[in-house]
Amino acid sequence: MLKGFKDFLMRGNVIDLAVAVVIGAAFTDVVKSFTDGLLKPLLNSAGGARAADGLGFRIIGSKETTFLDFGGVINSAINFVIVAAIIYFLIVLPVKHIQERRKRGQEPGPAEPTDVELLKEIRDLLKHQQSR
Repeated sequence: MLKGFKDFLMRGNVIDLAVAVVIGAAFTDVVKSFTDGLLKPLLNSAGGARAADGLGFRIIGSKETTFLDFGGVINSAINFVIVAAIIYFLIVLPVKHIQERRKRGQEPGPAEPTDVELLKEIRDLLKHQQSR
């Protein structure tokens, strides 16, 4: 059972897709923080309402809504780097190591279906199509 699951994970680009989703989610936070912390206050300096505190400064001293929040952006960037490092060291690096071992022949690759299994699958699909 575990071998089959391992073969499923190693076949195709399942790992690449998972990494892309996680990195995409982390990068979304960086972009959101950039817009919330830097661009919105610039727009707020023309009007609007938003209170913020932290590392940064106000463009217009008497208007709280013009606060440029550098702390939020830095925090999100650090979170992104941490998530990317964890993904790289816990998922990407071990998978690359396994793939290199498979290329050298030290570890067998995913089990490929036999010719008989493929022919049976084709037969079953044809039967299913004819029964419609």
